Amino acid sequence: MNLNDHMIECLGKLGNPFKEVHIWLDEYFHDPKYKARHRKKRHHLAGIEEVRKKWGDEAAEAAYIHIVSDLKMEGWNPEKDRMPLNEMDYIKMGLF
Repeated sequence: MNLNDHMIECLGKLGNPFKEVHIWLDEYFHDPKYKARHRKKRHHLAGIEEVRKKWGDEAAEAAYIHIVSDLKMEGWNPEKDRMPLNEMDYIKMGLF
């Protein structure tokens, strides 16, 4: 999903687009070293907890929504797959 899609989803679910959260989560996308593999950096439980520290509980919920939407695009299934714990776990789960 792109930034606008993430913001629309959070606006509908939480009443706030949380633009800063989505920009932060996808920051590594703009680094040519990562591009499509940027998700391993912050799309996991540790990333959600970093968001919570920076912006609070509702922002952490926005991060969770963002991450779930993106992981589904990689074949992750919330019904049967657990959320990756951190970058190493994300890689170990084969989500990149």
